[in-house]
Amino acid sequence: MIPNLVLDTNAVLDWLIFDNPASQPIALAIVSGKVRWIVNAAVRDELAHVLARGVVDRWQPDVPRLWKYWERHATPIEQPPPGSPPRRPQCTDTDDQKFVDLALDNGARWLITRDRALLKLARRARLLGLRIVTPERFTPAEAVVAQA
Repeated sequence: MIPNLVLDTNAVLDWLIFDNPASQPIALAIVSGKVRWIVNAAVRDELAHVLARGVVDRWQPDVPRLWKYWERHATPIEQPPPGSPPRRPQCTDTDDQKFVDLALDNGARWLITRDRALLKLARRARLLGLRIVTPERFTPAEAVVAQA
């Protein structure tokens, strides 16, 4: 079974706009099929909002390329029906809770982020089987071991 992975918006930008070297192991794991990058409408909407605000314009992003990679490599997941969410770590930044929920609702093994509010949840999330890590802390060997 291929393990699931969630990228927050900044991790997507690091990979697909800034070409950050720390994102290369993640990109290779996704493109090679060692992990499945899962997304939902809320995550896509946030990325579209950030791009529309012009936050990355000075880097002259190739936005069509970004969406092409998104379409090719991201696996859309339906949002769960509204109801009582299970007890889980709550992010102090409510805008970032969507990443935690997506990861935990779909059994993701990793949530890749640099966001401090998300990283503060790492210990509690690990008890639920979710590793919240920076791009530098993700290693491709973890994905191979997870598949075994």
